[in-house]
Amino acid sequence: MQQIIIKDIADLDRAAEEFLPLLAEHRIFAFYGGMGSGKTTFISALCRRMGVTDDIASPTFAIVNEYHVPQSSNGPTVKWSNSVVYHFDFYRIKSLAEAYDIGIEDYFYSGSPCFIEWPELIEPLLPEQTVAVHITVNDDQSRTLKINN
Repeated sequence: MQQIIIKDIADLDRAAEEFLPLLAEHRIFAFYGGMGSGKTTFISALCRRMGVTDDIASPTFAIVNEYHVPQSSNGPTVKWSNSVVYHFDFYRIKSLAEAYDIGIEDYFYSGSPCFIEWPELIEPLLPEQTVAVHITVNDDQSRTLKINN
């Protein structure tokens, strides 16, 4: 298990940079944490460090947002099969059928990074190679990311 501490909002870019090497071997990341724990904020920082130039926001109502990484990006040295990143938020999902309806398997097996918020609501659909990232809010308001890969 790997652990990353995020001291405060100013420490996000450093933490995202520390996380980036995981993209060399993994594509699907399930972010667990309570409301307000910083899932969307961390994923936004991670996408920026990857070179995403699109507006990054929680896909709560859309379920999935697609972000583009320009080929000329000065993002990480880690590359994947295409220049798309998928960001999911399953908070409002009512059944696994809804996930199937959006074509979840196509996203998961696209070769693109997939960042998933509220994965507990679709756990039976998560591929075996999914990396679990648990975010905990500490007493001093820092965050601890525990990464099981």
